[in-house]
Amino acid sequence: MKVTTLASIGLLAVAATLGLAANAPSAPEAKPVPVPVPAKAPIKIGVSIPAADHGWTAGVVWWAKECAKLHPDVEWTIATAETPEKQISDIEALMAKKVDGLVILATESAPITPIAEEAHNRGILIVNVDRGFLKPVADIFIEGDNKAFGKKSAEFMVEKLGGKGKAKGNLLVLEGIPCTVNTDRVNAAMEVFKTEPGIKIVGQAAANWNRQKALEVTETLLTKNPKVTAIWASDDDMALGAEQALAEKGIEGVWILGGAGMKDIVKRVMNKDPMFPGNITYPPSMIATGMEMAATVLVGGKKEEKLRYMPQHLMIDVDLITPENAKRYYFADSIY
Repeated sequence: MKVTTLASIGLLAVAATLGLAANAPSAPEAKPVPVPVPAKAPIKIGVSIPAADHGWTAGVVWWAKECAKLHPDVEWTIATAETPEKQISDIEALMAKKVDGLVILATESAPITPIAEEAHNRGILIVNVDRGFLKPVADIFIEGDNKAFGKKSAEFMVEKLGGKGKAKGNLLVLEGIPCTVNTDRVNAAMEVFKTEPGIKIVGQAAANWNRQKALEVTETLLTKNPKVTAIWASDDDMALGAEQALAEKGIEGVWILGGAGMKDIVKRVMNKDPMFPGNITYPPSMIATGMEMAATVLVGGKKEEKLRYMPQHLMIDVDLITPENAKRYYFADSIY
């Protein structure tokens, strides 16, 4: 007879349990829980520019928006201002947003300099475009060569009026907004004109690079001095205003030299319109150049190291446009 004791039953149960345990699948290993990494805050760059109150600044606004599309990784804020007071308020608002950089094309040089200096002192990257500040507060300054603009345009007029030492004519001079751009253009042109005894400046006034203002100013100047040979307008919007003033007064035979390469004027130069025998380039796309440089310095960090390799002052050359080369500067699809 087989006898089963309680002890043997216990031993069998333990053995069975151990056998089941040996054949049971092993528990999965615990995986480490990933620690969430906070998203890196995007670089913030503010762009403060004049409102599109004439063709060239309309081009500036257009180019700024186009450039911003190329950098979706940057948080851009584009603010336009009609007056220096509005621009100062815009820059203060951008600083309150804690922008990393500011690209500034000043409405006027003098009133915008202090707020730009304040931003610079806060450690904000400052890229100044076109109209310079009155103090060296920008990390990078990009401008067109306005002294060359004035010199080349005046030399063209001298040549058309008879040539160096022989030029003769009565000129009207239209100035722009008070800023470094206007000062450089006018002073350089006057240096050329004053060497020509046969050239007389019979009227000179500011028309603020505005077509309507130029119409009004030119009408006033023509009332006092109707015998005019040509008009140094220094800007294409002002040139169109001056042309309208001549038409309204019925004055013929006067020609105009504007500047900045407005496509409508360039086409007239190309077509040998006697009213516009030439022009000077001055691309509004320079605002995009400033934005590109700001993004290059700020995106990815290492701002100070990058600034060591950036030009502090970049000057864009200007070219004389004549009927012979105008086709090269005519862009039918351009906004300006």
